[in-house]
Amino acid sequence: MRDRNSLNKVMLIGHLGGKPELRYLPQTERAVAKFTLATNERYFKADTNESEDRTEWHRIVTWGKLAEFCEKYLNPGKQIYLEGKIRTRNWQDKDGNKRYTTEIEAQTITLLGKREEQIEDQDQAEPKPPSDLPEDAAEAPDKEKEDEDEVPF
Repeated sequence: MRDRNSLNKVMLIGHLGGKPELRYLPQTERAVAKFTLATNERYFKADTNESEDRTEWHRIVTWGKLAEFCEKYLNPGKQIYLEGKIRTRNWQDKDGNKRYTTEIEAQTITLLGKREEQIEDQDQAEPKPPSDLPEDAAEAPDKEKEDEDEVPF
């Protein structure tokens, strides 16, 4: 019987640990890609008054067109947002021991951050304001701050 009051949903924002590994299943030719995703969490240690980062690594699996997309567009270090569900698989290893693994089966992936071309351009030279403008003209007045006093409350 299906429980209508259950939900298996994962939302992650993190950075890729490596290039996705794409392969095709032998009989169906269905694409499958696997990669790791790192998420970071900062927590405060009261005893030392310092904050510390904790990294959690997630195993991600994608299927079909999404797997092909991942192989084409995802690179190590790229920041992404994904939605999916938790899956636990089991199998027997070569010694006959039962093994388990828990993965995130991604259903949607959104690229975050800047495009690679923009990052390369930024690394080569920092953008500068046009040199033909006076220094004080480079900064335009903030329109929102001018209108703040005119809010009718």
